[in-house]
Amino acid sequence: MSLGFPITLGEPLAVVMVGLPARGKTYIARKLARYVSWLGYSARVFNVGNYRRGRYGAAVPHSFFDPNNPEGMAKREAVAVAALDDMLTWFKGGGHIGIYDATNNSRARRAMVRERLEGAGCRVLFIETICDDPAIIQANIRQTKVSAPDYADTDAEAAISDFRARIAHYEASYEPIDEVDVSFVKLIEVDHQAITQRLQGYVVGRIAHFVMNLHITPRTIWLTRHGQSTANVAGLIGTDMPLTSRGAQYAENLSTFFAKRNKGPVEIWTSTLQRSVQTGSALGRPTTPLKVLDEIDAGICDGMSYSQIESQMPGEFTRRKADKLRYRYPRGESYEDVIHRLDPLIIELERQREPVLIVGHQAILRALIGYLMDQPRAEVPHIDVPLHTVVALTPRAYGCEEERFELGP
Repeated sequence: MSLGFPITLGEPLAVVMVGLPARGKTYIARKLARYVSWLGYSARVFNVGNYRRGRYGAAVPHSFFDPNNPEGMAKREAVAVAALDDMLTWFKGGGHIGIYDATNNSRARRAMVRERLEGAGCRVLFIETICDDPAIIQANIRQTKVSAPDYADTDAEAAISDFRARIAHYEASYEPIDEVDVSFVKLIEVDHQAITQRLQGYVVGRIAHFVMNLHITPRTIWLTRHGQSTANVAGLIGTDMPLTSRGAQYAENLSTFFAKRNKGPVEIWTSTLQRSVQTGSALGRPTTPLKVLDEIDAGICDGMSYSQIESQMPGEFTRRKADKLRYRYPRGESYEDVIHRLDPLIIELERQREPVLIVGHQAILRALIGYLMDQPRAEVPHIDVPLHTVVALTPRAYGCEEERFELGP
């Protein structure tokens, strides 16, 4: 097996979600797809609810989900199989990690899904979400389900009442995973407890570690490059040069801006390079310098300008221009290397419940924005991250909201 990045999968991996409605299955499924795509795998979510809406419409009553409704059961079985068929076709076309997003609330349904997938040569990992906390369930219903396509143009309280009736139908027939011969991660009360069974392989381990660190507490992630440095003025890449007077003024502006925007606790992470440390220290709060946040390593090109590289190393200049994502500076790094270097930081970032401010560098912030905003990997090296600009990213149930603030000077 090749140990390149991403690490090659021996066979396609099917992640099968399990759990009652309003327990965060789709949230986890979408987050996971974003994460493994960012790492370089071809990933896709197959949401059975979307198939049901496409075939039978969004406005179905809660009785559609009653286990004692034969017609509803037959229709739900049909869309479950259709989604599964599409996922198997996608795997045949070269897909790496497919996520089958449905309740899969009975042993019989899980056995059918597993038999079809394993029969097609796929590995299967179940992820079950269990939550009995009324506050979490109520918050999830209000934040995501009331505005979902199923309840478009429906009064909020009527939507909540109908959705609770739908949940009750599923609860009547729900069978938690207790199969002894399957691989699973069981998440209890969002992130209070995790139980795992029969996990094998690097990728499965990374997935398990990732989902066990997810939570639904809202918070903002603030990203900014350091203030202008003497290297920026000279047009040099890399190096470890200090701030200019203009860069120092930006650090003061950042401190004033952030004091107004975030009065509570905050984690402030910088790189270990002095331009980042100097910018972060101006905020007058504790900061944590992290080597993982240092700028992309330009290798033997460190301290050169791009015009110098073009004239002195034309082959390197051409290769970088042709494939900026995979181009690796001689004795240095590529953007792909940076992405995998940042993998542990992403886990820590997902784990944080307080706001986080990262004072970093252009390539690093591009990679982080690419992950948080679910951008295609090929676009990561081209994401616009100008100096003296704060990017505020707020994760929501099914995406991430972005705001930008130009602070000057």
